Amino acid sequence: MRQDKLAPAPGSKKSRKRVGRGDGSGHGTYSGRGCKGQKSRSGYNISRGFEGGQLPLIQRLPRKRGFVNIFKTKYNLVNISELSIFESGSEVTPEKLVETGVIKSIRHPIKILANGDITYPLVIKANKFSAAAKAKIEAAGGRAEELGHAAEAN
Repeated sequence: MRQDKLAPAPGSKKSRKRVGRGDGSGHGTYSGRGCKGQKSRSGYNISRGFEGGQLPLIQRLPRKRGFVNIFKTKYNLVNISELSIFESGSEVTPEKLVETGVIKSIRHPIKILANGDITYPLVIKANKFSAAAKAKIEAAGGRAEELGHAAEAN
């Protein structure tokens, strides 16, 4: 076999459509774009949901569009079950939670939730506690101390 004799399989290569090359080509005059209008112009591109200048449906129905509160406080959520790594009677602070890898950072305030059980006393310092979590901590003989929201940042 010679390299200069190699050719693609018949029918596998197709030449591109050359528009605007005279009426005899079948794609002359309007070049397959039809007559006049926005779609016939160069640079034609419309965004998703564009309705020809009419107020788009998505803007007419704001209640369907959803809403994101940019002022919402995001919390680092910690379950009581995750605090079992701490020894009995020890103090659990946001810094210790980061050190042990329970949370990634103290950028957001911390909220303790009641999922799981605690059997020994701990002094837990966090920004917020759920009512059930506070009850479980105090039932085990521990203390739930609320910190201020100084570390709060969205």
